[in-house]
Amino acid sequence: MSAAALISASVVLAGRPALDAVSFSVAPGAFVALTGPNGAGKSTAIRALLGLVPLSAGQALLGGDPVGALSPSQRGRRAAWLAQDRSSAWAIRVKDLAALGRFAWSGAPYERLADADRTIVDEALARAGAAGLADRPLGALSGGEQARAHLARALAARAPVLAVDEPAAALDLRHQHEAMAVLRAEADSGVAVIAALHDLGAAARWADRVIVLDQGRVAADAAPQTALSADLLARVFGVRRRAEGGYDPV
Repeated sequence: MSAAALISASVVLAGRPALDAVSFSVAPGAFVALTGPNGAGKSTAIRALLGLVPLSAGQALLGGDPVGALSPSQRGRRAAWLAQDRSSAWAIRVKDLAALGRFAWSGAPYERLADADRTIVDEALARAGAAGLADRPLGALSGGEQARAHLARALAARAPVLAVDEPAAALDLRHQHEAMAVLRAEADSGVAVIAALHDLGAAARWADRVIVLDQGRVAADAAPQTALSADLLARVFGVRRRAEGGYDPV
């Protein structure tokens, strides 16, 4: 099966190496967790894969094509992106925010969407746990409610690649579980899902594969229990796993 997304590249930001020959691909139907310490390059790797930061060497492909050769609308149809920073610069209703997920196809606010597109947006709001927020302005919501609204926008894109950065950030325990379950369901439906995660437990529970980055390089790329070995936890994260759960410093 060909990769839905592939990167094999290096990135230099502000004159410093951010990614050093990082190489991985994500197949349709796979849920890949990208983890590592702060500053390891997780967000940069996803942004480079989506063409949001320039490559200093190598390539990034979406659907088999170089991401830099795709127009913005073509990129929007091939990949949905949920960034870690989910602030909004203007007042917008939640359902209009979610409707932005259809922008690559329709480019219209919620009330002007075609019936089929409006149905997709409504389903995305429901799946993200944001249906009850649809008519509320984004700025009036809590951080967790805003996170659910932005997840609905990403789901509404119905793109073959779904890339998310800390999707459970600001969510309470119930909604963390629901967000991760939604991502797992997206992968099970055939979407290529890649998620930057700090929570190693969530990575091990929900992902098929874990890629660990350390100082801009791939330190591990395997099934969760193999990638998150005791040796790697000590070497990369400086912790050891407790038998009863949780971690202690090495």
